[in-house]
Amino acid sequence: MSEHFEVAIIGGGAVGATLACALARSGCRTALVETREPVPVSATDEIDLRVFALSLASRCIFLNLGVWDAMSGVRVGPYNHMHVWDARSDGVIDFDATDGGTDVLGYIVENSLITATLWSRLRVLPELTAFCPGKLARFDVGADAVNIELENGTKFSCSMLVGADGAWSKVRQAAGIEASRHDYHQKGLVCVVSTEKPHETTAWQRFLPTGPLAFLPLSDGRCSIVWSTASDEADRLAAMPEDEFRRTLEEALESRLGAITSVGERAAFPLQLARARHYTSDRVALIGDAAHVVHPLAGQGVNLGLLDAAVLAEELQRGIAAKRDPGSRVILRRYERRRKGDNLLMAGAMHALHGIFGSSVEPISHLRGFGLNIASRLPPLKRLFVRHAMGKRPGLPALARVRDAA
Repeated sequence: MSEHFEVAIIGGGAVGATLACALARSGCRTALVETREPVPVSATDEIDLRVFALSLASRCIFLNLGVWDAMSGVRVGPYNHMHVWDARSDGVIDFDATDGGTDVLGYIVENSLITATLWSRLRVLPELTAFCPGKLARFDVGADAVNIELENGTKFSCSMLVGADGAWSKVRQAAGIEASRHDYHQKGLVCVVSTEKPHETTAWQRFLPTGPLAFLPLSDGRCSIVWSTASDEADRLAAMPEDEFRRTLEEALESRLGAITSVGERAAFPLQLARARHYTSDRVALIGDAAHVVHPLAGQGVNLGLLDAAVLAEELQRGIAAKRDPGSRVILRRYERRRKGDNLLMAGAMHALHGIFGSSVEPISHLRGFGLNIASRLPPLKRLFVRHAMGKRPGLPALARVRDAA
């Protein structure tokens, strides 16, 4: 007879591992399937190309899971200021941590550090079983359980199956959940750079005609850049000789940080908007990119996914405490109701901002600059935006509630 788990999670990246950690530490028998275990990260390793701008709510999730100190003990880059300006108008706006009543706006943390730290915690949780390396082959949903088979022939069952397996989720497709998709015909170019001037723990973002360029402050004084631009232009930038790329990048940021003195490895990835029509089906739930993918211009993608994990964990724990079947429709409906609206609102806002700041129509350019300047002069509006982005808002799951300012 195969093993039975209350919850099985397909995908052990940042979002899937967060859910696994939240469930297993509460005593829920949890299976986690991942193709390969993350490599431990040390302070002397080169910085990962993929970084996240974590909100205070996301930090609180990791703090409550007991992994934040381990992350910050390696390297975490706090930032307390954001400067945003438009290349085609005089629009400019600044956000400061004090607008949200705190000392920090957020933290720049590497994807590899997050996943490695979570997996280190998972290894000591007795209620967690990791099938790694493992890859989903198929699953069948029955009346009382989901029967799962991995590509290596391993079989087990669970009461609820969770798809945390990314934008091209096999779980979502096998469950028959439709997803709408919009191709921005853009790529995000990423790399780590050194600058002549200090970044001043400030996130810098300039809206260029082809898309936003962001300089995110790292703990070692360098910056991680995310340059969203037309796909062919991103490929051209990625292939440029280093000297030419440094000059191009410096010009794109208007030399706000002086000369670009060094550039690391460059990579580009396609940008899209994707939304699952439903987040759940019979005994199946989707979280993170399996449910929604947003444009990275505000860096909110992983924060939305971590909130998915925190809410689903909370609803599962509540249901199990009430002696409900972990795969019951009651639990699934509560999860979808709590997360879908928030995620759709953020996806819609990012899509609208992309359209507004990507427009070359002169009246829109003028209104864009006017809007930025007006918002900059309205402290209540700035405070509302900052507090929302930081995760300081009503309705958060207990795991994500901000309890302190730092």
